[in-house]
Amino acid sequence: MVFKDATHTGEAGSDEGLLHDEGLIRRAKALACTAPLHDLDANKGLLEWADAKAYQMAEIALHTIDQVAIAMDFDTGASRRHVLGRVQRFVARQAPERSDEEHARVAGWVLDSLINVGDVERAFRRSYGAVDADGVYQVLSFPFKLIVERRDSAGVLYLHASHEALNVLVGALDTDVESAQEAAEVKLANLIRRGRLADAKQVADQARIRTIQYGELINAQLEATRRNILLVDWMEEFPAVLDEALDHVEERVRAERAIARNMAEARDEAVNPVRKRHAAELVDIVEDCTRRHIRLQERLLEARSEFRAEQDRQLFSLRPRRAAFDLFGQLLRPALELPVADAAGAVDCFFSRSTGSSVQDLPYLATLIPALLRPAPEPSRFAGQVEEPEVELREETTRFTTEQWKMAERLLHLPGEVRSLSSLLEEAAGLDEDLPALVALLAVHAFSPDAGAARRRGQAHVRLAMQAGIALNSAGFAGDDLWLTTAHLPSASNGPEQADRSQRQGAGQ
Repeated sequence: MVFKDATHTGEAGSDEGLLHDEGLIRRAKALACTAPLHDLDANKGLLEWADAKAYQMAEIALHTIDQVAIAMDFDTGASRRHVLGRVQRFVARQAPERSDEEHARVAGWVLDSLINVGDVERAFRRSYGAVDADGVYQVLSFPFKLIVERRDSAGVLYLHASHEALNVLVGALDTDVESAQEAAEVKLANLIRRGRLADAKQVADQARIRTIQYGELINAQLEATRRNILLVDWMEEFPAVLDEALDHVEERVRAERAIARNMAEARDEAVNPVRKRHAAELVDIVEDCTRRHIRLQERLLEARSEFRAEQDRQLFSLRPRRAAFDLFGQLLRPALELPVADAAGAVDCFFSRSTGSSVQDLPYLATLIPALLRPAPEPSRFAGQVEEPEVELREETTRFTTEQWKMAERLLHLPGEVRSLSSLLEEAAGLDEDLPALVALLAVHAFSPDAGAARRRGQAHVRLAMQAGIALNSAGFAGDDLWLTTAHLPSASNGPEQADRSQRQGAGQ
């Protein structure tokens, strides 16, 4: 949509505000970062392995991001096992009557959802609108991540909270980090002076998150230098950033040490155990902020020497000289002139070497050895609850009735008598219209029977069928006619020879 030119000053001012409202875009992006947390509560009813109504998934997600952020450092991040262990205890407080296995699965599900395992790029995407310089409203896509999986130099996988995730923890607004740190320290000192230690702990937590966030912003510039020194302006911009960051960190360390010293005195003088516990927690949080700032100060002091080392490595080192390869003239045209069998080898060789070696994950001994030495879990003594099976009544599929079977057996019981199948079918058709089909079925089964198996089953007679050498066309059946008879089987003590002789006698009759 396009905003037309205003006809008076009020409308012009309104359109001018729309064109330059960066705050609206920032608030829209900040709101988008909280959407994955609300989606957890909206989708928890879809979990088939647990009744998730008892869990507050958004709170679990915030606690997960908090644990990842606190465990983060400049070189490494948070261990997945450590984070899941802390989050599982938090989940257990929400539903203590549930099993530990369910608590662990809920914690893992929330963490995987924050990583966005189901997406190939592991990124969330939300749409927001912005008005360009021409006054046209455009819908743009805002990709962001909350928790990222990375590997350190040893190949160990760790978790890292993104800039957007840290903003979620401190109020969801993307503000200037340095100003937010100073404001948090002033607010913290004011609350401590007024004795409101419970509120001061919340402000101290936010100050620690801002400390982590500020360190990540500086570290991102240093990481960019390692990849390519041309990406960072080391002539004017970044040296000024380093000087400003050193002054800022020095002021923060001085202020935090003063706050920690005052809180230590308040902790030692406190008589109320609750107040003493709050004061001790505040001291730990502020000291953690101081430790992080000192670590950041060391990195800032090493930044210039690190830049010079990367400059020597990236710009002044000798590059390997190799002749340029003409893909069209040296490969494509000669290959098109060759037979397919001869050209395939050259093309395969080019593509296999031009793509480079594939990166393979190497096993890490610190995690491989415990996994190999871990004893196998003991099987449960009792099985799970046996579910009542759902029994479905099957429809009656028997074609022939019991009376029809009896009539067919009487017709085919022919001791000392031989009859043709055609005559039996005509007689059966006179008794019942479905009976010829049953008689024909039994007659086919009588062709070359297993007399030995029948004798072992204890049968006294066996039904025999032989080709009659004439055509059959009776009661709707056509083919070769059969001679049918019933042979007597001796008992098993008389021997197989007598049984075979009895079978031949019956066939001869």
